[in-house]
Formats: sequence, C-alpha cells, structure tokens
Amino acid sequence: MSDRLSVLKTYKLYVGGKFPRSESGRVYAVTTATSAADAAGKNGRWLANAPLASRKDARDAVVAARKAFGGWSGATAYNRGQILYRVAEMLEGRREQFAAEVADAEGLSKAKAAAQVDAAIDRWVWYAGWSDKVAQIAGSSNPVAGPYFNLSAPEPTGVVAVLAPQESSFLGLVSVLAPVIVTGNTAVVVASERAPLPALSLAEVLATSDLPGGVVNLLSGRTAELGAPLAAHQDVNALDLTGAGADLAKELETAAADNLKRVLRPRAADWSADPGTDRLLAFLETKTVWHPMGV
Repeated sequence: MSDRLSVLKTYKLYVGGKFPRSESGRVYAVTTATSAADAAGKNGRWLANAPLASRKDARDAVVAARKAFGGWSGATAYNRGQILYRVAEMLEGRREQFAAEVADAEGLSKAKAAAQVDAAIDRWVWYAGWSDKVAQIAGSSNPVAGPYFNLSAPEPTGVVAVLAPQESSFLGLVSVLAPVIVTGNTAVVVASERAPLPALSLAEVLATSDLPGGVVNLLSGRTAELGAPLAAHQDVNALDLTGAGADLAKELETAAADNLKRVLRPRAADWSADPGTDRLLAFLETKTVWHPMGV
C-alpha cells in the first residue's frame, strides 16, 4: 500500500490567458453523475471544488476578451485554422483524461464517454477546417447597375458570451465554442453549472496551445448569476443562450436588448448530429463595399 498522499487538483477560472481564483474566494462542490439521467448529481461522489465565479469575474473576462479581439480578428483565417488544429492535437494527447472527466460528469460508461470525447475532437478539427472557407459561403459578389464592384464579406461580431450546454459537458461545449472563435470572435464562456470540470480542463489545453490569451475566457459557477451581467454588459456584442432554461433565456434576452446584442436562442440539440454551418454564421456581420471598375 502506498504511503503517498493524493495530490488533489485545484481547478481555476481561465481569464486573459491566466488562471485566477474567483475574486470572491467562493467555491462549490462538484460531484459525479450516477447515471446519464442524474442531471443534479445529488447521489454522486465528490470530485472537486470548482471556483464559483462572481459578477466581477464576468466583467474581467469581458475586458480580456475585448483586449484580445483586435489581434484575433485581424489574424489571417489560415492562421486561426492552424491554431485551432493545434488545440485538437493537444486534446488528442489528453483523450483519456477527458474521457474520465466526461464519464464522471455525465454518468456515462467509459466507452460512451470516450466516444463523446472522440466526437468533440473531430468536431474541433471540422470547425478548424472552415476557417478559410466560411467567407465563400457567407460572402458574395453582388450585381449592380453601374461600373462598380460590389462585394460583401463576413466579419466577426465581436465579444460573444456563451452559456454552454448544461447536459453535454464537453461535446456540447466544443460545439458552441469552436464556431465562435474560428470566425474571429472572442468568447466568454460560462461552463455547465453542474459539470464544469471538462471545460476547466479544456482551459489548460488552450493555455498551452498557440491560442492568444483572452480569445477564450472560461468561468464556472451559477449560470443565472453570471448570465445576467453578461447579457446587460455594454461591451458584449452577442449572446448564445444555449445553456439557459426558458425562463432565464427570456430574462437575458430582454437585458440584451439594451444594446442590441445579437442573440442566439436556446433550442433542443442533438450534439452528436452533423453540426452544419448555422453556428458558423450566427455571429458574423456582413460588410459590403463598392469599388469603381478600372481603378
């Protein structure tokens, strides 16, 4: 029998490329799900204390995301795709860790959890491949009555606050995060309230990849507590309400109307299904320019 003491992992927030504790000092217990239907995890064993992020943490994350936006949106599409692919490489190397965390988080067997992780890595690669192709489906050359070129091109919306899916702690998270950042946006993500550990571990991968600090900021805590300041924040340009229940989504959408945020409403999703291009296009704006011919 070993005399070693276990070295318990301390999970932290991920803001601006760094790993702070919540400024409030609060934490909350995360437990295993005893089955896929055990959404509350009431009967599970203790896994870790996750940081319980505060409103100030949410505001700090928005500041970091805004600071990173210029450099990330100004990077070439090819470069963004290469960086996302690098993240997928690193996820592949930590496949077993994520499979174990997903199994605990969602009450899945080892085989089913591994399949979820494989699907998440494949999806990350899939979105990485769209980085230099999305302009072809979102842009156009428009016919006009005059000697002009009229061109429409997609541009990122800006800082996107994402409420991650509650029931799909990793595949769902990847499915909502990757399309936001591959198109040049920066993100503030509120992880699944009951199962935040796969998201917080993803932060460790992002921090050691080539992704610039601040492009993705990950918070754990109460979805309603963090969603409210993000929905009302004047420097958040868009809101993905996937992880909000119907009542909370209505409340946050009302708050988001104050500065005309683009809002993606929650809807039932089969995360294992073909993702399509809807989320790639959800947080893009269209810029149209005119240019005289022959000049």
